[in-house]
Amino acid sequence: MSTPLKILVPVKRVIDYAIKPRVNSARTAIETANVKHSMNPFDELSIEAAVRLREASDPTSKRKSPNPTPTVSDILALSAGPAKCVDVLRTAMAMGADRAIHVDVGGEKGGGEGGAEGEQGELEPLGVAKLLRKVVEAEDRNFVILGKQSIDDDSNQTGQMLAGLLGWSQATQASEIEFEEKGNGWMCKVTKEVDGGVETVKAPLPMVVTTDLRLNEPRYASLPNIMKAKKKKLEKKTLADYGVDGSRRLRVVKIEEPPPRKGGGKVEDVDGMISKLKELGAI
Repeated sequence: MSTPLKILVPVKRVIDYAIKPRVNSARTAIETANVKHSMNPFDELSIEAAVRLREASDPTSKRKSPNPTPTVSDILALSAGPAKCVDVLRTAMAMGADRAIHVDVGGEKGGGEGGAEGEQGELEPLGVAKLLRKVVEAEDRNFVILGKQSIDDDSNQTGQMLAGLLGWSQATQASEIEFEEKGNGWMCKVTKEVDGGVETVKAPLPMVVTTDLRLNEPRYASLPNIMKAKKKKLEKKTLADYGVDGSRRLRVVKIEEPPPRKGGGKVEDVDGMISKLKELGAI
């Protein structure tokens, strides 16, 4: 009998995507005080993907897949950061995660990719990957789904580093995730968009997959599910519990907003446009 999926989904609390970020007065970080935060959009895709995998193997679900699909025994959401990260974990559980772990690293500044914020600024991607490796080992996970990047630092590194630390197969920027039976195990097939087309990769479990925007459309957390999420298990941990050092290796020297764009100009005809381009040295 095939081993069921035990999924880990890291989620991160970030400034809401609809809010325009502002640089703080010291020009060392983005201002986060009194600013609306929400779950990183790529992490919402990851939670939705995990829940849909469980629904695909559930004979009572409307999303039951006609193809063989592995059963999902547990979906664990994790976030590392200040106390307010609990809000995004409750959202993840309202969307369908079974339980959650909050790794309290203190502070309110910054935010590291893969669900981590740190007292001295954000945890760096490598630090987050080391933490996730410890969680994978402690919780006996065999499948990790995480957003390809967070919308604040856009590092796009944590998933790849985690796969390297674990020695697992990896597939990045997934726009479709499928499974195929192979002997007594499962082969994961991931499709992603590349320049000029799509690319499909296959690998056996265990595996790390990062998600892209084309993968799915995340569901809204309904009020009944929000109420149920309050009763789901949420554990509190620290970096010390996992033996992880959150020290930073990089220092942000300065952050500046991009210069304002210059206004455009109008031309009467094609000849005028060509003359203008020559004047600007573009042609």
